[in-house]
Amino acid sequence: MAKEQLLKIAIVGPESTGKSVLSEQLAAHYACKFVPEVARAYIAKLNRPYLLEDIIEIARMQLLQEQALAKVSSDILICDTTLLVTKIWAQNAFNECPKFISEKYTANDYSLHLLMQIDLPWEYDAQREHPERREFFFSWYERELRESNANYCIISGSNEHRLKRAIAVIDAHLASFG
Repeated sequence: MAKEQLLKIAIVGPESTGKSVLSEQLAAHYACKFVPEVARAYIAKLNRPYLLEDIIEIARMQLLQEQALAKVSSDILICDTTLLVTKIWAQNAFNECPKFISEKYTANDYSLHLLMQIDLPWEYDAQREHPERREFFFSWYERELRESNANYCIISGSNEHRLKRAIAVIDAHLASFG
């Protein structure tokens, strides 16, 4: 696959569904770069509740990190979260999606989205907010992907099964390029 045909794979879904684990595993399997989630480190440094402006800054930082890694990646770039995540986060927390996020997300082109199913056990950490609303958020992600005609596949099962399924989906997608 030529440099101009960089395959950007977006790992999206509700909290505590294994996005970061799968991103790291896929990057290791394909010996490629991955864009880590910016929000976790950003929020950890705040000494106050996050604001809408923080979500906008997280989105900017996530996009900049993704663009920088895309420039130095060869065939595949794994994106542990995307602006879709910040879009849903902002809409849920503040009842609005900032213009920056909605404009930049629609301009971002991912070859494939892997939507993480909510069938892994919830793991508590201080930054996770909605253990009881996982089904609600999963449906929201799927609706957003469907309405934007995104190429996506639902990934479910144990971490081991998720990795095998994601590799099979990515390999099939790579094969479609010839």
